[in-house]
Amino acid sequence: MNLKGRSFLTLKDFTPEEIMYMVDLAADLKAKKKQGITGNSLKGKNIALIFEKPSTRTRCSFTIGCIDEGGHAEYLGREDIQLGHKESVEDTARVLGRMFDGIEFRGFSQDTVEKLAKYSGVPVWNGLTDEYHPTQILADFLTLKEQFGKLAGLKLVFVGDGRNNMANSLMIGAAKMGLDFVILAPKSLWPTAGLVDTCKEYAQESGGGITITDDLAAVAGADAIYTDVWCSMGEEDKAAERIALLSPYQVNAELMAKTGKEGTIFLHCLPAVKGKEVTEEIFEKYADVVFDEAENRMHTIKAVMVATLGNQ
Repeated sequence: MNLKGRSFLTLKDFTPEEIMYMVDLAADLKAKKKQGITGNSLKGKNIALIFEKPSTRTRCSFTIGCIDEGGHAEYLGREDIQLGHKESVEDTARVLGRMFDGIEFRGFSQDTVEKLAKYSGVPVWNGLTDEYHPTQILADFLTLKEQFGKLAGLKLVFVGDGRNNMANSLMIGAAKMGLDFVILAPKSLWPTAGLVDTCKEYAQESGGGITITDDLAAVAGADAIYTDVWCSMGEEDKAAERIALLSPYQVNAELMAKTGKEGTIFLHCLPAVKGKEVTEEIFEKYADVVFDEAENRMHTIKAVMVATLGNQ
């Protein structure tokens, strides 16, 4: 499958076959790395890593993934370039596109990453915006495939802030890949009707399902329960309000028991605020899976770079 030259901005832009191709490529690259085999598909390639928001997994994944494949990664923090401040995003994109072979962006506005892709002329990868977090979803899918051997037909329940970038991106990915996806959240934190309608169309094609509810009973039969922080970056002023609103949706032993299944797993994109969205007990019980998921960020991000920019 040829994804060369493509940007990776949202999973809306990719077919189920293309998404599975990247997940399978990641599994192959992971297996090779475990054997001490790295590649050179990014040899001679220079990658710009633009970060408006701090990062552990995304920054390390792009850096290591790039180096493993023979490329050079250059970190560009908020103080390092004039992105959108002294220089327009369009002009910065045109400069970086002449110097770098690929650009990663992690920041606030989806519009910024879209402009970088439009004006740079090189592949641009979304490392997180306020709207979407597509590289995380590939890591989640690789983890689910490792745990269950498949994606289609699994029941995945996202619990918490149902309109944040994780809920949005999981809904898009799950709908495309034929999962039975549930967002369990208070009504004031449900995703936009437009995105839900789009995802229901994807689900109709894939045989998946989309349910948005505030009823805790919806976790029944879940293969995986997923949560994220209650306050996304930049929303710290809403902490008290969110805690009050979302406390009934904490992932704890009682909620996990409501699945009625022995084999249910817990997933979290990290960082976790233990004692808030998830209890320490549940987090530690499923820590091996959660940290597999964190490691899989690197393998899947490497796969995205190899697929869209690599020489092989």
